[in-house]
Amino acid sequence: MNLIIDLQLASFITAGILTIIGLYGVFFVDNVVKKVIALSVLGNGINLTLIAMSYKMGGIVPIKVPDMELELFSQTAVYPLAHALVLTNIVIGASMLAIMLSLSIVLYKKYKTLKGSVLLGED
Repeated sequence: MNLIIDLQLASFITAGILTIIGLYGVFFVDNVVKKVIALSVLGNGINLTLIAMSYKMGGIVPIKVPDMELELFSQTAVYPLAHALVLTNIVIGASMLAIMLSLSIVLYKKYKTLKGSVLLGED
């Protein structure tokens, strides 16, 4: 039991670290490709937070079998909404990652640089 709580706490700490790294990269890094990678890391941190929040010790798969009592099922089944949100977020994140990388290729071809300050006209 203590190992499981420690594992969940470690998941929250890891998710926090990933989120902080992603936010730092988005706001303080100047390279467009590094910003795209930071957004991906930020999304993974949020996904890990959702999965860690939906954990239930001794939980079962949320599929009710015919001979299981409803009260036992409701007490032991994990909450499936977080898992569905994470699965949806993974698919959307992969699509957005492909779009952002293709846009960065277009920006590089047009401006011959991926430095954000040059692209915004601040340099």
